[in-house]
Amino acid sequence: MDIQTIERLSAQRDDIYDWCTDRFKELLAVDDHDSALALADEFFEWLDPEQMDDEETLYTDYNELRA
Repeated sequence: MDIQTIERLSAQRDDIYDWCTDRFKELLAVDDHDSALALADEFFEWLDPEQMDDEETLYTDYNELRA
C-alpha cells in the first residue's frame, strides 16, 4: 500500500472513531442507554483507550477480489 492510501484509511478510521464516541455520548445524554450499550458493544475495542491503538482495522479492496 502506498503512503497516500495508508493516510486516507487512517483518516477514515479516525473519522469513524470520532463519530462513534460522539454518538455514544449523544445517546447517553438523551438516556438511550440500550442504544449506547449496543454501539459500545459493537465498537468496544475502539472505545477502550487501552485497546484502541492496538485494534487492527482490516481493509478489503473488493475490486481486487473480483479480479
